[in-house]
Amino acid sequence: MVRRVKEALQKEEKQKEANERNRQKSVKEEEKERRDLVLKSALGNENKGFALLQKMGYKSGQALGKSGEGIVEPIPLNIKTGRSGLGHEEFKKRKAEEKLENYRQKLHMKKQANEQAADQFRVRFKNKQEERKMEGDLRKSQRACQQLDMQKDIDVPKETWYWLEPEEEDKKDEEDKDDECTSSDLSVSEKLQLLTAYLREEHFYCIWCGTTYEDSEDLSSNCPGDSAADHD
Repeated sequence: MVRRVKEALQKEEKQKEANERNRQKSVKEEEKERRDLVLKSALGNENKGFALLQKMGYKSGQALGKSGEGIVEPIPLNIKTGRSGLGHEEFKKRKAEEKLENYRQKLHMKKQANEQAADQFRVRFKNKQEERKMEGDLRKSQRACQQLDMQKDIDVPKETWYWLEPEEEDKKDEEDKDDECTSSDLSVSEKLQLLTAYLREEHFYCIWCGTTYEDSEDLSSNCPGDSAADHD
């Protein structure tokens, strides 16, 4: 069995070689073979150009030029085999470079958009954290204001939002609704500033220190400031 397989392979190989020898070569293949044969052979004295060089003192193997700074090997022959017009390869190369540049620009723009979106998210997250902190400070101030007002027998807050609203509250009348709409026009930051000023002026109390001072002079001399940043 092994011998038969070897014989079959040898027979197939010989058949391929015979077919290759008998195959008629195309015109392009014959031209290429003749061209390669001529290019591989050195120029002889029968070549007029080479004969002129020899008359001017050139010797085979030397570099061209008076001081021998020129080339030694002939300029390579670049055969154009395609059917495209002149400059087509340069056009294709330029188009490929433009396509690559557009792709790089798209990647750069996408990266910038992602970075911008990340920055906007960080800003929104930071603003949300700061807003939550101010809301907590406002509730803390409202709670302190209600306690201090009651200690002075003040039954009604100066503004409805100066005190914390009860969790369960009956329906308000139209006047209460108007007051609520007016207070809603103020931001959390504005409410906190107004309520902080009221606590300092009315009760000499600093929400940031958590301390009630004796009078305005004691407050101004011992309290670091009127905001959380001043107390940090």
